[in-house]
Amino acid sequence: MEGLIKGLAKAAIDALDGGGDGEAPRRQRPAAEDAEEQEGREDRDRSTWAEVVSDKKGGEPEEERRGSRPSRQHDGWERADGRKQQQQQTSAHGGGQSQYQGDDRRDGVRPPQQQAPANRRQQQEGEETNDEGWETVGEKKKHGRPQQSEAWNAYKRPPSEQEYSEDVGRIHNGLNLEPTREELNSLSEACSRLWELDMNRLVPGKDYRIDCGEGKKVYQKDDMAYGNLFSWLGDDVFTKPTYSRFCALLDNYNPHQGYKEVVTQQEKHEEVAFIEEIARTAPIKYLHQYLVMKGVASQDYDDFKTMLTSLWFNLYGRCGNSSCSSAFEHVFVGEIKGERQGENEVSGFHNWIQFYLEEAKGNVDYKGYIFPRRRGESPDSETQLLTVQFEWHGVLKSVSSSLIGVSPEFELALYTLCFYMGGEDNRVNIGPYTVNVKCYRMGNNKIGSAFPIAEN
Repeated sequence: MEGLIKGLAKAAIDALDGGGDGEAPRRQRPAAEDAEEQEGREDRDRSTWAEVVSDKKGGEPEEERRGSRPSRQHDGWERADGRKQQQQQTSAHGGGQSQYQGDDRRDGVRPPQQQAPANRRQQQEGEETNDEGWETVGEKKKHGRPQQSEAWNAYKRPPSEQEYSEDVGRIHNGLNLEPTREELNSLSEACSRLWELDMNRLVPGKDYRIDCGEGKKVYQKDDMAYGNLFSWLGDDVFTKPTYSRFCALLDNYNPHQGYKEVVTQQEKHEEVAFIEEIARTAPIKYLHQYLVMKGVASQDYDDFKTMLTSLWFNLYGRCGNSSCSSAFEHVFVGEIKGERQGENEVSGFHNWIQFYLEEAKGNVDYKGYIFPRRRGESPDSETQLLTVQFEWHGVLKSVSSSLIGVSPEFELALYTLCFYMGGEDNRVNIGPYTVNVKCYRMGNNKIGSAFPIAEN
């Protein structure tokens, strides 16, 4: 009897405590709630990560990203599909413009999943590193973007109503811009002089920084770059008059080849004003003197500026379509061959400023540099002649060479000089580089393409 009483008492106590058969379900519920909370935290982390680093090619849809606050940097490792991530932030000035910054991947290896604690502490304002010590984008200088302010709107006014920088002749008294006899007899010497006269050329490490990533062969398609080519660019670069006016021209074109370009009156104003601005610089003044002494250009400077405007901005046909391209669009902006040409590839696009801006917007995916012909000469952050591979709007450019950090006036002067005074191949010395400036013609008086190739 006593045993029976003890058994009944034990059963009653167990029932009150939730023991017996009901014990496992009762004790699993808190664990399930923890898992749900854990999943919710991970979802919030993923939502934050999506807002911070997703680009136009992947990640959550825009409406799913809205409302998430980029409170902290994710651990910065590579996404499963291998694409590079970018941070998009709204600029404090400049309206709806965005700034992008490549994520920090270190050596590109994703740490094991269990090493990422699900419940990270909230970052304090101004903190530079996350819980695990990974560097955040806060330590990096953000992509600079040209500010489309009142000055940009002023570029659309008639050229006579615009304000220009002071003429280089009045700034640098005694600057000799007349070509020497040696330069007149040697295209290479003349191109080398242009390099010396490029006063607006940027300095690597001071005005900008690039990360070349890993090298590859032209036929290789794997992404060998863990981040953007450009790490940062100085905030004052796009305040330079020729740079700013150059940037204002880049949105005047349809990137798809074969579609007729419609040039507005305001865009014509921008073109003429750009030529007027660069015509006040040393490289263009030297170019003029050179072409005059060679009997190619008029002594009248206004006639010379009209010649440059026609050469670079007059529309012509390409691939059987009329008024769909120009020298400026092809060389500096780039074109995408599509279904009309029976192929899908990028042509032209040899300017570093356009590359920088399109990369900042997420339209360019840098895939690494092309191995130099000579071993032991791999590019680094100081390199100013680079051959790369990239995608633009998802379309591949297998190989493309560009001069990095040079001014718009230098490039335009270089290609113009080679077009008038050289041939298809122009092997010249430019600063520390031995270069073949390729110059293709459309008929006899139009530039089809122009770009530099590093020589051995």
